[in-house]
Amino acid sequence: MQLFIKNMVCQRCVLAVKNEAEKLGIRHADISLGQMKFQEAEPGAQVMEKLKSALRNLGFDIIDDKKSRLIERVKTMVIEKIHHSDGELRNNWSEIIADELQYEYNYISNLFSAVEGITIEQYIIRQKVEKVKELLFYDELTLSEISYRMGYSSAAYLTNQFKKVTGMTPGQFRQLLNKNRTALDKL
Repeated sequence: MQLFIKNMVCQRCVLAVKNEAEKLGIRHADISLGQMKFQEAEPGAQVMEKLKSALRNLGFDIIDDKKSRLIERVKTMVIEKIHHSDGELRNNWSEIIADELQYEYNYISNLFSAVEGITIEQYIIRQKVEKVKELLFYDELTLSEISYRMGYSSAAYLTNQFKKVTGMTPGQFRQLLNKNRTALDKL
């Protein structure tokens, strides 16, 4: 059996779900972003209700219907590829999503837009901008290196998209970060 869990976006989320499962005696489950697969028989109804309650207290929710699961799988896939992969993003998102989920992209795109109120493309852009913010914060890469890693054709295109989403350029964002940071020896 497989349980789909909404709002799992990072490895800490996976650890939190794993801890709750272990507290309830569910030890042989494969837990990854957005899902829990039971290796053995499904836990009883009472344990499942306790698990659902514990997950809700942590800000997660169980997804019961097929369309919501599909949308959550799209979100999880985008988050994994943008935030948790080391390589550059140089792929056609519509092909990746359609191939991995085994649905026509138009169907997935229309469903996503209808339920989420934004397009998949807008969701991807928002996730990319959040990753760019993280990379700017660490200040280890140039803007050109960040744009290449994130799959942008140029630093100028990244800058334009970043400004549309945040209202400031990456350079302005970096300056803002530097103003708010205090040197360790000044603390």
